[in-house]
Amino acid sequence: MAEQNNQQKKGGQQQDANQLIQVRYDKLHELQANGKNPFEITKYDVTHHSTDIKDNFESLEGQEVTVAGRMMFKRVMGKASFCNVQDLKGRIQAYVARDEIGEESYADFKKYDVGDILGIKGKVFKTQTGEISIHAQEVTLLSKSLQILPEKYHGLTDTDARYRQRYVDLIMNEDVKDTFVKRSKVISSIRRYLDGQGFMEVETPMLVSNAGGASARPFETHFNALNEDLKLRISLELYLKRLIVGGMERVYEIGRVFRNEGLDTRHNPEFTLMELYQAYTDYHGMMDLTENLYRYIAKEVTGSEILTYGEHTMDLSKPFERITMVDAVKKYANIDFNEVPDTAAAKKLAEEHHIEYEERHEKGDILNLFFEEYVEEHLIQPTFVMDHPIEISPLTKMKPEDPNYVERFEFFMNGWEMANAYSELNDPEDQRRRFEAQEKAFAAGDEEANHTDEDFLNALAIGMPPTGGIGFGIDRMVMMMTNSPAIRDVLLFPTMKSLDSDKKSSKTSEAAPAASVPTTSVSAESVQLDLSKVKIEPLFEEFVDFDTFAKSDFRVVKIEACEAVPKSKKLLKFTLNDGTDKKRTILSGIHEYYEPEQLVGKTCVAITNLPTRMMMGIPSEGMLISAVYEYDGHEGLNLLMLDDAIPAGAKLY
Repeated sequence: MAEQNNQQKKGGQQQDANQLIQVRYDKLHELQANGKNPFEITKYDVTHHSTDIKDNFESLEGQEVTVAGRMMFKRVMGKASFCNVQDLKGRIQAYVARDEIGEESYADFKKYDVGDILGIKGKVFKTQTGEISIHAQEVTLLSKSLQILPEKYHGLTDTDARYRQRYVDLIMNEDVKDTFVKRSKVISSIRRYLDGQGFMEVETPMLVSNAGGASARPFETHFNALNEDLKLRISLELYLKRLIVGGMERVYEIGRVFRNEGLDTRHNPEFTLMELYQAYTDYHGMMDLTENLYRYIAKEVTGSEILTYGEHTMDLSKPFERITMVDAVKKYANIDFNEVPDTAAAKKLAEEHHIEYEERHEKGDILNLFFEEYVEEHLIQPTFVMDHPIEISPLTKMKPEDPNYVERFEFFMNGWEMANAYSELNDPEDQRRRFEAQEKAFAAGDEEANHTDEDFLNALAIGMPPTGGIGFGIDRMVMMMTNSPAIRDVLLFPTMKSLDSDKKSSKTSEAAPAASVPTTSVSAESVQLDLSKVKIEPLFEEFVDFDTFAKSDFRVVKIEACEAVPKSKKLLKFTLNDGTDKKRTILSGIHEYYEPEQLVGKTCVAITNLPTRMMMGIPSEGMLISAVYEYDGHEGLNLLMLDDAIPAGAKLY
């Protein structure tokens, strides 16, 4: 009954909205019939923005100004009215009087709707309440809004609507607009700093035959004109190094790269990367550049060298810590890899510390796994982690005093990798051996391994000078500078699953020949299962007494965020609203069945009073409930999902 009432309420709201939208269309058609079509206007001269007027009131008082923007508020009071117009920089009030703009214009103004775009010409004054305003002399409708803006944008129930309709988000949320203004400042600050250091900005291909320079799976496409399969680039590195060979001593590129990987709070399949290369320097030179660049950007964008991100405060004014990976693992895990003799001993250590590894992994790979497990979360203040094992650094110069390690650093803040830098490898014979090792890794199952790039090897054979290089993730940098919790909050149009993707899948299944046995819907995606192939686990014969069962606290939870756990093929990390003030973290091994973005916003069930247990170094505070079964010889799983109308924290009986 409650669900029926809920559906009726939604239906009524939709009907009301449709009626209001129709009224707006009727108003537009009336304007067009009277020769006042706003869409025929091609230009409007603006003299000031809202904040320009407010900041310079003393010099502009009584002066004529022209502003334009979206009407966000209107109050009609007989012969005079007030409205608020929002432009790029903020809002300003306009006082609109019938005697000033004329009866016909005032009659039109009274019919304008919140969301319409207006041009207002008038004189600057201050109201009796002290608000800086414009006394309108002319009001021009520049564009008619035919949709209804939400009254309170945070009241939308669709958790990903802000990302899908960023244009509405920018209109309704001033903080969001400020984030993207700051993003633009970050990028322009980078350019100013590097240009001042003698770097040259360049552009390199996005479509490549060999996607190298990073460990990632590429997107693949086909070029019809050449009948050739190509890939979207996963890094900027190899072409920029070719330019160093060509004598362009300091080069950088800010551009999109594409990696065919998962979605979570810090990863998007297409993202902005900045890479730079400088001849005749090494990774120590890159550290100095990184320190100075980050301080410069923070000062330019935030006005301070002290950054606040979430609960952490990071001080960029002090010298950044520099520590080797071996020393970092020794410091936080109390294990000295200088004392680990070989790969077998390293794997034994990993097993003793419950760290997952793959059979192909060498000692250096295991060291990196220990670093990720025990160290990264502690690197809150700006820190350079140096001297990585050669196994995970195929494009980097070996340290002359120890060929097991390379001249590489990763820059960390807030426990995140923010940049990656090398003393670049310029020995073509060594580089070929590294590529061969990567080919073997690919053959052994590493889908992210590099492939041999013969043209790049030819460039190195011509001769590349000693070079330092670095790559910065611009999106994470913007997150840090704007205190944004997720990468989608700093991408204007983040990658989202198509809303009609399930319908397309459904149409495909409908077009297929009908099965000869009954089928039933078993998941949110309406996947059809052949019930003759389903096996379920036998029911427990042992009874549980009622008192024991009653102590299990089953609660409705809302999934606010979901991300893949690094270095785990199975685990997803959920951030849950359980109806309390504290967010709950639960890890669940269901990555084989779901991608993180599929689950954000879903309503599920969890047991919330289980003891906290550590999984991959992360505390898991309960268990999400799933349905499991065997299907055609393989395990099937469906996360139990409920109606979104059920509130977080509701107890299940």
